[in-house]
Amino acid sequence: MTRPKLLLVEDDTALAELLEFRFRNEGYQVRMTGDGDDALVLAAEDVPDLIILDWMIEGTSGIEVCRRLRRDKATANVPIIMLTARGAEDDRIRGLDTGADDYMTKPFSPRELQARVAAVLRRLRPALAGETVVVGDLSLDPVAHRVERRGTKLALGPTEYRLLQFFMEHPGRVFSRGQLLDAVWGTGSEIEERTVDVHIRRLRKAIEIADAIDPIRTVRSAGYSFEGA
Repeated sequence: MTRPKLLLVEDDTALAELLEFRFRNEGYQVRMTGDGDDALVLAAEDVPDLIILDWMIEGTSGIEVCRRLRRDKATANVPIIMLTARGAEDDRIRGLDTGADDYMTKPFSPRELQARVAAVLRRLRPALAGETVVVGDLSLDPVAHRVERRGTKLALGPTEYRLLQFFMEHPGRVFSRGQLLDAVWGTGSEIEERTVDVHIRRLRKAIEIADAIDPIRTVRSAGYSFEGA
């Protein structure tokens, strides 16, 4: 199963190290920073599955970081849990209105934070929680690495499987070839963008069955989108 990627933005070193330790023990990939400007760079370099974001940090404030992440197409849908010492109702509402998915006031229980992170991922990215993902007539079991369409088991190569999983976790969104390279092959990959087209063709063939439409849409001059069926 894919290890969830977590970006932790917290300038309290002791708290950050504690949370990093606990989340790594739970199987997360964790990157840390205490600076808002660094957080924006890290999120752009390798889009995380979830961001834990402190309000009061160095550089750009957490609330502004949240606002900018929501404006960027690449990170617009990444779940964000905000941490803050601000307990007033107006502050909580402001954080949620800016785009945070959840909000925790310091001091808090690390166990509760872990539970909230897991709950958000189960709701928004079920494959990361080991749950079967269903989009249209396709289902993908990330634990068994099994893909079915209308009850028929499909045979996919490892790259096509990762590509399909990414598409099914983000139905309806358009991704450029570069974004698909970063998401499926990893950032820094030296594979050429035209390779994406080859694997898209292979994936289309692998999931094709009689009387079923092609769920992958080619968007001219933009990339590809998975529409389900």
